[in-house]
Amino acid sequence: MKNVNTWSDIKNEVYGQKGTVRRDELDRDFKSFKIGMQLREAREKKKITQNQLGEIISKKRTFISRIENDASNMTLKTLYDIVEKGLGGKIKIQIEI
Repeated sequence: MKNVNTWSDIKNEVYGQKGTVRRDELDRDFKSFKIGMQLREAREKKKITQNQLGEIISKKRTFISRIENDASNMTLKTLYDIVEKGLGGKIKIQIEI
């Protein structure tokens, strides 16, 4: 690797520039990871366990754990169920073109 100084440099060097397939996959995976972390933080802030959240939305604790660790395969319905029904929150979705 050439002289790499920042996370952005590393992503460009290892995964390619924005717009390339590999880089776009990395960025999508990271966004999914962030959603999972946000869900975990919200659940912990509400002081409920994964098991309790699962009971509220009729899912198993292992399912909640999987979502919190990798939200990449979650449906929008599940996201709405977790946030609105399970955590009493609201979701804002923004689309950029």
